[in-house]
Amino acid sequence: MKFLYKYGTIVAIVVVIAFFSATLDSFFTYANFSDILRSISIVTLVAIGITFSLIVDGFDLSVGSTASLATIASASALVLHRQELFVALIIPLLLGVLVGLCNAFLTIQLRLPDLLATLAVMYIVNGVQLTYTKGFSIYNDMPLPEGGVAPGKFIPSFLFIGQGELFGIPFSVLLMLIIVVCAHLFLTYTKAGRMFYMTGENREAARLTGIPVNRYRAYAYMISGAFAALGGIVLASRIGTGQVSAGAPLLMDAVAAAFIGFSVFGAGKPNVIGTLLGSIFIGVLLNGLTMMNVPYYAQDIVKGAILIFALALSHIAKK
Repeated sequence: MKFLYKYGTIVAIVVVIAFFSATLDSFFTYANFSDILRSISIVTLVAIGITFSLIVDGFDLSVGSTASLATIASASALVLHRQELFVALIIPLLLGVLVGLCNAFLTIQLRLPDLLATLAVMYIVNGVQLTYTKGFSIYNDMPLPEGGVAPGKFIPSFLFIGQGELFGIPFSVLLMLIIVVCAHLFLTYTKAGRMFYMTGENREAARLTGIPVNRYRAYAYMISGAFAALGGIVLASRIGTGQVSAGAPLLMDAVAAAFIGFSVFGAGKPNVIGTLLGSIFIGVLLNGLTMMNVPYYAQDIVKGAILIFALALSHIAKK
């Protein structure tokens, strides 16, 4: 049982890959694994943000709506306002940080429960992006209400983020791996990273030792919003459109990945490497189910079951 607790996620990944490889001829191919890695790169970025909120004993439910807002913001900057790459990147990231600040204000200053505060922000952010777009997606040559078509388009440098490759590896996957490594090193080997963990483990004890716990909680929500926005940017560059509510399906996958990470290698706490492995497990499983023609609505049952399993693992880890 101890072995399964520490290495169960890795064993599950190997078993799932072996099963789908034996039953599906086109599963164990470079093209398919490339698609899997592209999809989990987005989920992992969003899940890292959730991981930071969990580290400080919080929880961010607004990441899906924040990713949607970032997707719309990038598309709007490029297609509707003819901006260049820098603007299409910086505006969504700033919006993500702003959403994080709103979450921090509600949970720290007003002392609302994290779950309820971020749930309210989720609805507000979703309403903002739907109001701005009037429920329509943003795409190249889209017709404008005042007549004519949109003056801009998705530029190649932006599309490269989600569709391009370096040395035969998708750029979004390289971006994900670099961020995972940097986040892991930051949380494990820096003083600030240890402050995050100390804040979450015992807030009062951390405060008494001189740690500005409210500041680190605010940082965690700002980081969560920024990573959700980055996931939205990669999503927009991958699909080449700004689809309304496109980030909503990312929430459940990202939450499950973050909670699965609790048990990886027996960590017993939120960690970035565990979150990455959780994303891989979910991505491989959903890809195989899709190739087996399992309906998308039935896949929600599997997602729900995975989430229950992940929550159970995190509960055991805390005990």
